[in-house]
Amino acid sequence: MLTGVDRVERAWLGWLIADQVPVFGLVRSAAGFILLDRAGMEAFAANLDRQDWGRPDLLSRMALRLSTARQAAESRVRAVARARCLPPGLGGMLRRHVPAGFAYFNIGHSNLTERVLSVMKTLPGTRITVLVHDTIPLDHPDWQREGTVAAFAAKFARVSRHADRVIATTRAAKADLQRHFATLERSPEIVVAPLGHSPAIPDPHALPADLRFDPPVFLCLGTIEPRKNHALLLDVWDMLPRGAAQLVICGSRGWRCEEVFARLDARPPGVIELSGLSDGAVAAIMRRARALLFPSRAEGFGLPLVESAAAGLPVLCSDLPVCREVMGPAGIYLEPTNAYIWEQNVRAAIDTPPPTRAYQPLTWEAHFKVALSLGW
Repeated sequence: MLTGVDRVERAWLGWLIADQVPVFGLVRSAAGFILLDRAGMEAFAANLDRQDWGRPDLLSRMALRLSTARQAAESRVRAVARARCLPPGLGGMLRRHVPAGFAYFNIGHSNLTERVLSVMKTLPGTRITVLVHDTIPLDHPDWQREGTVAAFAAKFARVSRHADRVIATTRAAKADLQRHFATLERSPEIVVAPLGHSPAIPDPHALPADLRFDPPVFLCLGTIEPRKNHALLLDVWDMLPRGAAQLVICGSRGWRCEEVFARLDARPPGVIELSGLSDGAVAAIMRRARALLFPSRAEGFGLPLVESAAAGLPVLCSDLPVCREVMGPAGIYLEPTNAYIWEQNVRAAIDTPPPTRAYQPLTWEAHFKVALSLGW
């Protein structure tokens, strides 16, 4: 199951491949930089969708710090490369193979290194656009993995120095960006391009054979990490009568949630933890669940909200400005620190399913119309 950032990157990859303008992909590997042309990007996308990268080559196997999967992926990317170079040769490689005056888009917070961004600025006519998903590492450092806050702060400072334009996915995220850029040496132009939605085809055959939907299933979707607030839902299930409802948690285990992991390992009644499900399996759960429960304490956008509401699943979510911006009247908004309120709403939904509220997600076409407008 792809993370939210993964989904955004995959959408960008598909859109750029389908565009008619010349397009290239820059990959940073353990052995240097790899440049892909359209054919290489198409091959990369196909391998990504199949999650099949073949066997690592000798060069990748020498990078012992890489996982086997990463070794195989880098091997495959090299096999379809237009060009390769060691880090000091990045500028020369781009000058030889990429037309002058290109636009550089960085979507996933990787490659935001001083080398990459400063090289881009030396190439005549190059414009740099960075999609910054959120500023949560700066706003809530206590929720982050060790070492990630300083790394994010350094990337953010480089974006401040080098980016010509920054994409935010919500007005709330834009306000956060402006607040943090105001503390740095410059603030790039910021445009708001809300994320689009590509519905997955439900695949009930991909569900675990023992998953049942009686008693009612409530879905929680997202990586298990502090800001997602899984502890509140576990408290709610402790308060409910045994057997009244099932909480299905779909998402991999993240970081700094040892207490939550311990509670899950104790297999609390009515709580089911699933990881690694396909998009089709998650869509099948959405089709039959009673509601999405989304008690997150901070978000940049909140793709599970959109995916669930677009599938016709009622959404109970935190009363955050970003959730109200994304969901509008389609959401049921609850205080993310009040387990009693959540328990009362879950009880009500067990007895009477929440009404399905009309929701029209934005399209990726609308997102790219803003994000790829090059007249700025």
